Amino acid sequence: MLVRNLSLRLGWTLVLGNLIFGTAAWAGEPVFPPGSRFGFEPPADMSLSRRFTGFERKEGGATVSVVELPPNAFAEMVSGFTDANLLSQGFAVEKREEIKIGDNEGMLYTGEQPADPNASAPPIRKWILVIGAPGVTGLVIAQALPDAETEETMRRMVTGVSLRPALTLTEQVDALPFRIGDMAGFRPVRVLAGNSVLLTLGPKDQMQNLAQPILVLAQAVQQPPTAEQRDGFARAALASNQTLKDFVIERAQSYRSNGVDWHEIVARAVDQPTNLPVVVSQTIRFNPDGYLRALGVVREDQRTGVLAKFRELVDSVQLK
Repeated sequence: MLVRNLSLRLGWTLVLGNLIFGTAAWAGEPVFPPGSRFGFEPPADMSLSRRFTGFERKEGGATVSVVELPPNAFAEMVSGFTDANLLSQGFAVEKREEIKIGDNEGMLYTGEQPADPNASAPPIRKWILVIGAPGVTGLVIAQALPDAETEETMRRMVTGVSLRPALTLTEQVDALPFRIGDMAGFRPVRVLAGNSVLLTLGPKDQMQNLAQPILVLAQAVQQPPTAEQRDGFARAALASNQTLKDFVIERAQSYRSNGVDWHEIVARAVDQPTNLPVVVSQTIRFNPDGYLRALGVVREDQRTGVLAKFRELVDSVQLK
């Protein structure tokens, strides 16, 4: 269950293509994905990804991603990453090694995702590195198609990871792929995965019982839905929220503003942990290469004026 939940959370992905690769050229200095504490020395044909925190080969076929988790996650992950659990997720472990990343402990798993006998996809080489540092656990997932990158190239990039001091919240917000022009009274509380930010309206950082309105902004870089699919896409995105139930949509509309296509839903719902009635505002900005989703939640007895503040902030967002 641990590994299954983790794989869903991280969204393990494959990048497929027809690939031929020559000798790697190394930059020599670690490159840190925006907002990340973990830096890498990628070969010249790999660059920072706009789809996830990490790097991908320009022609496709190889990726290295990193996720930051709480410091106490290291022991749990190492004990849960058994051969059987990883195999159930499509990763056949060939070797596991205890290694050092600077002064920090690490566990490196090497293996492959076996070829699908019912498809033409080849086996995929994989490397998973778990790093335990005093203030953070790092999970590095690397994978490559045959002939995309050499074993030496991928292993060197993964095990050569560098760790820098924790970034301030302001530095993390500044590294997001979008800029908020008008906070409308909100303030950031936490940055997630380098492409999402949690904001709140009020003095508390921990919002027990939804004591304060919250707003999450997240950018996704992937093929956006067509104009005809947007309403269904937006409704499905709203319904997928696992902490809310009993949605009753008050209004749903597509509109165009300043040359940009948007979709907005305002709905009533019930917060499952507290059973409190809430109002949900979801706004999606569609871009040629993806979309920006804003999800605001406020207790129903606090809704007066808050929906306008959600909209004010979202309207001020500019992509970098």
